[in-house]
Amino acid sequence: MNILLIGGTGSFTGLLVDKLDKEGHRIFLLTQEPKKGRGPKKIFETYYFSYRDACVREVFESIRPDIVLFLGAYDLVFSWDGPGNTAADYIAGLTNVLMAFAAGGTGRFLYLSSELVFQKKRSGEVGEEEPCAADTAKGQAVAIGEGICESYRRMGSDTVVLRLEHLYGTPHTAAEADAVCAVMCVEALETGEITAADGKYRLLHMSDAVEFIYQVMCAGQHEYGIYHISSGEAVSGRRIAELIAEGLGDDIPIAEASDGRGHEVMLSGNRFREEFGIRIIHKPEKEIPAMAEYIKRHKKDFIRISGGKRSPIERLREESRGLFSSVIPFLENLVCFIPFFMLNNRAVGSEYFQNIDFYLLYVLLFAIVYGQQQAAFSALLAVFGYCFRQMYHRSGFEVMLDYNTYVWIAQIFILGLVVGYMKDRLKSMQEEEKHEVSYLSKQIEDISEINLSNVRVKEILSDQLVNQNDSFGKLYEITSSLDKYEPGEVLFYAAEVLSRLMGSRDAAIYTVANRSYARLFSATSKKARSMGNSIHYVEMEELYASLKEKKVFINKSMDERYPLMANAIYSEDEMQLILMVWGIPWERMTLGQANMLTVIGYLIQNAVLRANRYISALEQQRYIEGTNILGEASFRSLVKAYLNARSRELTECALIRIDAGDMPREEAGRKLAAMLRQSDFIGELKDGQLYALLANTNSRDAVLVEKRFSEAGFACLIQEDIAV
Repeated sequence: MNILLIGGTGSFTGLLVDKLDKEGHRIFLLTQEPKKGRGPKKIFETYYFSYRDACVREVFESIRPDIVLFLGAYDLVFSWDGPGNTAADYIAGLTNVLMAFAAGGTGRFLYLSSELVFQKKRSGEVGEEEPCAADTAKGQAVAIGEGICESYRRMGSDTVVLRLEHLYGTPHTAAEADAVCAVMCVEALETGEITAADGKYRLLHMSDAVEFIYQVMCAGQHEYGIYHISSGEAVSGRRIAELIAEGLGDDIPIAEASDGRGHEVMLSGNRFREEFGIRIIHKPEKEIPAMAEYIKRHKKDFIRISGGKRSPIERLREESRGLFSSVIPFLENLVCFIPFFMLNNRAVGSEYFQNIDFYLLYVLLFAIVYGQQQAAFSALLAVFGYCFRQMYHRSGFEVMLDYNTYVWIAQIFILGLVVGYMKDRLKSMQEEEKHEVSYLSKQIEDISEINLSNVRVKEILSDQLVNQNDSFGKLYEITSSLDKYEPGEVLFYAAEVLSRLMGSRDAAIYTVANRSYARLFSATSKKARSMGNSIHYVEMEELYASLKEKKVFINKSMDERYPLMANAIYSEDEMQLILMVWGIPWERMTLGQANMLTVIGYLIQNAVLRANRYISALEQQRYIEGTNILGEASFRSLVKAYLNARSRELTECALIRIDAGDMPREEAGRKLAAMLRQSDFIGELKDGQLYALLANTNSRDAVLVEKRFSEAGFACLIQEDIAV
């Protein structure tokens, strides 16, 4: 099915997409969220438009969805706490979407609502017929949305409202943490204590809700336009707080709520339970601690306030984290300067080390490790150390006048800054290369995703091509289904195959009895039987002229005496079957349809020929030796085939039990066969009695045959119901 989801992306939407993708449906998403790169991989196409946009109708015309799911109360694109008029935007968007859906005329529209459409502090269970009485802006808007859906339902659209009671699950963003469990957990992290909401809650996990929604999607029919989906298991606010404390793993105190925030509305889910069934798999005792543990691990994404209780060490650590990381290189520089200063002092006057410039090595070391900034700082320290060492034997004025001092300083700064610059440049190149690799890797992922999308589109288009009603693959797939039937049943169900492939409810198959008459074998409707049980096809000049030349007859003059299209099946230049079809629109009575009827005829002929060859091979085994009476096994199979076909209104037949008395079987069979048509059968069943199977005979005509048998001295009785 083509399924269109309307709403923002989030945990709930992700679970829906996973379920629908697993079941093999094609998923589309319409959202008001701003576009951020490519959409989710499992979604066939994502449309980024406002729900009020005029192009929404074009989206529906392009997709032609079988199911539309409007997330409604669980759509994260609407911010109900903001200053804007969210309710007006919500209602206008829903109305525009419903208008586009109704214009298509097909499919089912699912609207997700919640317990917010009822006031808090209501006693007892609330049924589906209870009028809404919301006391919040979001609840009122969602309730108005329910009314709009019901209005379209009364106008003939297949709309269904699903009220999910206290939906919860593991959120991945702060916007999703609006369920009672998530709110209590976030407040616990912010304030250091858990406030247990009063009242009881019937919590419904997202994964269970997805399964229930999918049941409604796949249901062929549904009795009502609104359903409550509830877990039916109430959990107190105190118990929820205890489960959150278990998941957080800290000794967090639990306080009782004093502001009456509890929501005691309980929805009655009996209607949904009786029609679809409810099985809860995800229990709060397991899911709430796991949710709390996840929120704790990612508390930076959920905590909304900065005034939470933190220790002085935590506050100092958070405030000084950035400063400390910047100061570390300078501290390292100062610490390393001391040993190099000492080494330089010891090297002066040494026979082996006096030519080694330890300050130069020191500056180069930090230039190589950290770059220009630390190279300049280490050069300043080196100059300070050099001048300080020179003033052991000379005054500071003499040191400042010595040109060697400036040559040495220039050497230190030039080498340090050049090496530092090279280090920074190398680091910059590495970062650029890293960014380029990251960019190219993302491009490769996008290309891979595009390729997967192209492969998916190719497979879908290939399936569409193969599965087109007029494709040879589809023709062979349907006609080959005849192979699963018993030889005696093939022609009955061939009429169904013909009706399905030609797109008409009126199809009939006639078997040619001789060179001028044909008898009706099976038909799919009253219209298809309108020509009677027997036709003198030679007198049907226009039809016979085309069939004799092995051409498809097309009733271009729309003569009511003839079918709209007909074709004959030949075997060794002998006409065996005539296929007839009514109820074809004028625009489809083309050469292409004629060619398709020819192909269908050949494919049906193959199945019939295989069945006839099988019956011919067992011809001697079918009859009781020396008689024209079918044996018990063969006759039982034949009777079963006719009765099954009669139950599906493909043919008419009657079964008459015959008491031949002491008359020998050979003589009884010969006398009975003389009173029957060529298409009728005589045989035995497991009770040992003789039976006559009258093909294409209703109960009124069977009475005439019964009377004929009685006049010939046979006691007989028409069998209405018989177990074979």
